[in-house]
Amino acid sequence: MSAPPPCQAPPNLTPASLTPANLGAALDGRLPPPGARIGLFGGSFNPAHDGHRQITEEALRRLALDRVWWLVSPQNPLKPARGMAPLAERMASARSLAAGNPRILVTALEGVLGSTYTADTLATLTRLLPRVRFVWLMGADNLIQVHQWQDWPQIFNSLPVAVFDRPTYSLGALSSKAARAFARYRLKERSARRLAEARPPAWVFIRCRLNPQSATEIRARQPMRTDAVARRAKATAQGND
Repeated sequence: MSAPPPCQAPPNLTPASLTPANLGAALDGRLPPPGARIGLFGGSFNPAHDGHRQITEEALRRLALDRVWWLVSPQNPLKPARGMAPLAERMASARSLAAGNPRILVTALEGVLGSTYTADTLATLTRLLPRVRFVWLMGADNLIQVHQWQDWPQIFNSLPVAVFDRPTYSLGALSSKAARAFARYRLKERSARRLAEARPPAWVFIRCRLNPQSATEIRARQPMRTDAVARRAKATAQGND
C-alpha cells in the first residue's frame, strides 16, 4: 500500500473549518507556541537549492527567528505546470536540503489550507494562530514582481516582510512597484531583529552574501531528468486508474 501524500487534509476539510489542532497535524505535530517567531518562506522549490537554505539561515540569524517554514506550493499560479516536478518529489528535495537543521520545517501546508494565493494562506494562518509572530520571507527577485500576485498589498498589510538581496536584483527590487508603494514602511536594516515584533505594514531589505543559484538554471542543466520525472508521474497516474 502506498503512503498518503504529505500533509494530506482530512476529507471535506475546508479552510473555514480548520482549527489549530488540524493545523498542528499538518505541521508534523509541532504547533508553535504563542510568541514564537516564525519565518514563512514560500515557493515551488523546483528543486530546492543552496540559495533557499542560505536565505533561511540568514533569516534565522538576522531576524532572530525561532523557526522557518518552507511552504512548498502545490502549483504556483504564475508558473506553468509543464516542467513542474510532482509535489512529493519537490517535498523530498526540500527535506533533503533542510536535513540537519531542526529549525527548518518543510511542509505542503498550502495544500491543506486549500490556498492558491499567498494572501489567502497568510489570512488563514493569522486567523488560526493570532499570537504567533509570523514574518514573510522573499528574495529580491520576488519583490520585483510581487505586484502581479493576487491581493499583493494584503501580504504587506498582514505580516512584516523581509526581502533578501539576490545577485543582479537589488536595484530593480528597491525601485519596484511594491517597494515604492510601501516605501514609508521600510525599516533600517539594523532594525531587522525587531521586525517580527513590528506592526504591519513593515519591511526590511537585507543585504547578505549572494548566492547565484536558481531553480530555473538547475532545471536547465537537467532537462533529461525533468522529462524522466514527468514520465514517471504519468505512469504512476495511469497505474492508479
